[in-house]
Amino acid sequence: MNQLEQLKQHTVVVADTGDFQLLRAYTPRDATTNPSLILKAVQKDEYRPLLERTLTDHRGLPARDLIDRLLVAFGREILAIVPGRVSTEVDARLSFDIEGTLVKARQLIHLYESAGVSRERVLIKVASTWEGIRAAEILQREDIRCNMTLLFSPVQAAAAAEARAQLISPFVGRIYDWYKRAAGPQWDEAAMAGANDPGVQSVERIYRYFKHFDYRTEVMGASFRNTGQILALAGCDLLTISPDLLEKLQQTEGEVPRRLDPASAHETAMEKLATDERSFRYQLNDDAMATEKLAEGIRIFAADVIKLEKLVASRQ
Repeated sequence: MNQLEQLKQHTVVVADTGDFQLLRAYTPRDATTNPSLILKAVQKDEYRPLLERTLTDHRGLPARDLIDRLLVAFGREILAIVPGRVSTEVDARLSFDIEGTLVKARQLIHLYESAGVSRERVLIKVASTWEGIRAAEILQREDIRCNMTLLFSPVQAAAAAEARAQLISPFVGRIYDWYKRAAGPQWDEAAMAGANDPGVQSVERIYRYFKHFDYRTEVMGASFRNTGQILALAGCDLLTISPDLLEKLQQTEGEVPRRLDPASAHETAMEKLATDERSFRYQLNDDAMATEKLAEGIRIFAADVIKLEKLVASRQ
């Protein structure tokens, strides 16, 4: 078997793309999207009819509302291909707005349900800020399942689990990027690969923490830079992988042993992290990497939402 087939024996494979026409080649169970991926997809010729149809069907709506319809249109096309769930992201500009996040999440679920898609098949992606986690806690009680994104630190993960979020998406590649840049010329790519990769170690730490304390929140590694990072996390609950890396895994033969095992997590003594607001904010602030990558991620996603709005406005 190729590496992708073997990986699927240990981990649920998720496709990280808005380019749904690529999904059939890799048969993932779920798919994830974000504003950057949708912006990239919607500019391709093959998706122009979907964009035009969305604009025609909802002509006259404000740009922000049209973006919601566009996100759901992509989500519906994805769900026609994958058997599981799709993740659709709340506007990053609401990352510090509890009420705004609640309104947007409920609106997205309403649009899906109005189109005949049950809420069980949708994960609403919310930034892992203090406010985002509080919003997710409320949404989960309403049976709106949340995928906590832009997650870089143990305290973000622990707080999301305490809030009973459905799933978290720790960003392997962006953590790797930060440490590589910080090390500069001292970075040794070979020595820091695989299990020594700081992004891989972050997800492994979170995975063991969740299994040790029997949290039901799913752990889904995300934002990979190479297949070595993916293979080092074989056994994680889920891994969301870009099409180019799915292709590399599919084209490569070789053994893929399981690296993460829930049974081993109970063998290590651990203490729970404090997740009250004061402790959360201090621990996050004390982690320079997590603080910087969270802020940067929000800025990037917000900028791409604005680009989407301008693109939609130019077509009306």
